[in-house]
Amino acid sequence: MDRRPPDTTRINQGIRVREVRLIDPEGNQVGVLPIHQALAKANDYGLDLVEISPNAKPPVCKIMDYGRFKYEQTKKQQEAKKKQTTFQLKEIKVRPKTGEHDLETKMGHIRKFLDRKDKVKVTVMFRGREITLSDRGRALLQQIATELEEVAVVEQYPKFEGRTMMMVLAPRSQVVSTGQ
Repeated sequence: MDRRPPDTTRINQGIRVREVRLIDPEGNQVGVLPIHQALAKANDYGLDLVEISPNAKPPVCKIMDYGRFKYEQTKKQQEAKKKQTTFQLKEIKVRPKTGEHDLETKMGHIRKFLDRKDKVKVTVMFRGREITLSDRGRALLQQIATELEEVAVVEQYPKFEGRTMMMVLAPRSQVVSTGQ
C-alpha cells in the first residue's frame, strides 16, 4: 500500500487561472501572461507548463519537462531518506543484587545493541526495602558505564524515577558524528 499524498502539482490544462507569471526553460522570467499564451509558449518549446507556486498572486508557472521534474523530485526524496539515521531505545533491567555473571551477560546484550547503533536505557529496579541500597544501584550503573566506555558514552547520567534508577547510553561513533 502506497501512503504518499497524491500529487497536487497542476500542469497544462489543469491550471485554472486567468493569468500566470511565466518562467521559460532556461529560468528567465517572461512576465505575467494570460494562461492561453503561456500554454502556447510551452507548446512551442514542446514541454509542459507546470505550476511551481500556486499560492502566489498570480501563480508562478515554469515551462519544463514534467516527467523529468517528477523523476528528480523522487531522487531528492530518496537521497534525503538515505541520510536519515534511525535508532531505537533498548532497555536493560538489572537489580541492585544482580550477580556478576548475569551482569556480564547483560553487558554483552548492551554491546550488541550499541553495535547496531541503538541507544540503551539501563534501569536498576528496587523492590521493597532494596530502595535503601540506592548507593549500590548507582555504583552498578557506574561500573557498567566504565566497562563500556570504549563503545558507549553516557547520554543521560543516573537519576531516580520513583523506585527505579536509570541511565541512557549512546554509541560512541554516533556522538562523534554529531559533533558533541
